Amino acid sequence: MTAETSASGPGWLSPAALADGEAHRPLLDGPGGVSEPLLLVDLDSRADPEVLDRAVRAARSCDRILVGVMTGARRPPEELASALDLTLAPPDLAGSRCFAGTPDPEGDARLLLAAATEAPQAALVLAGLLRGAGRQGVSAELDAESLAYSTLLGGGEFRRWLERRGPRPLPPPAPRPPVLTERTGGWLHVTLNRPERRNAYGGVVRDALVEALQVAALDDTVEHVVLDGAGPCFCSGGDLAEFGTAPDLATAHFVRTRAGTGRLLHRLAGRVEARLHGSCVGAGIELPAFAGRVVAQPDTTFCLPEVGMGLIPGAGGTVSVPRRIGRWRTLLLALSGRALDAPTALAWGLIDELDDAPSG
Repeated sequence: MTAETSASGPGWLSPAALADGEAHRPLLDGPGGVSEPLLLVDLDSRADPEVLDRAVRAARSCDRILVGVMTGARRPPEELASALDLTLAPPDLAGSRCFAGTPDPEGDARLLLAAATEAPQAALVLAGLLRGAGRQGVSAELDAESLAYSTLLGGGEFRRWLERRGPRPLPPPAPRPPVLTERTGGWLHVTLNRPERRNAYGGVVRDALVEALQVAALDDTVEHVVLDGAGPCFCSGGDLAEFGTAPDLATAHFVRTRAGTGRLLHRLAGRVEARLHGSCVGAGIELPAFAGRVVAQPDTTFCLPEVGMGLIPGAGGTVSVPRRIGRWRTLLLALSGRALDAPTALAWGLIDELDDAPSG
């Protein structure tokens, strides 16, 4: 990393500058706009132990998103990497979950910086929720995610995304049962069944899925639940045709949390195996991540694109995914919006097994 592109460049800090409070400049401008939502910390810069200790304390109390970047062969102290929101490093140095291995740490850092600059409110809300991941119970964290999601639904970033997308007609009625169930002894097979909409997690699918899973919740003789999807993919995420159509934001919150699937899947986790294939977007990985076991075909991909819409994962992803891969890599997945391949998902722990068998 050159001197011109490191701590002296826009958006970059050295550990010493972090320790001296440079990241604690006022976050908001006069009218309430966000200034510099994300800063990059040059971890190739050397610092003595006293400076590193102050940098750790500063990182833990910072409102801004802090992403460490290292390109050399010297790993920074684990305590500093853990205090940051993410550290990008060459693949051979990315051991623990607070690191993400990449062949181009600087390029990926610029990508994250651009994403946070484009949707600063969504990015900051995402990072704030992830910092608290695992510190409360699942129910409380789902409530926090949903309340934050409702707040962003009323924000300018999501409104601009809706305007760019343009109006869309509501999805047509389901031509067949949106969810199929089959009971065999102690096994319950649950299949998302709207392949014509790539099993999008709209209201019809959500309600039918909750109804199917309630069978297991109410019947202890259901020892094993298999959850999969018909058609080209397990689930393509929330149905975009329904985005922004809730009658009001408070109602949307209660529907997401009390009529949604996340709490129920968490409750049943020890009995649920999710079998994934195709492009699993948004809810298509947020919900399966609650399952006790996740199996995916080798060509499966995973993506959390919501920040690009001015939102955050809203089907439980800030709760379920960090419990599998850690808050740091979850930030990379959600802020970058890029697809994650199945072998990397397996290495990170997002899934538990690769299976070459064709989907059911």
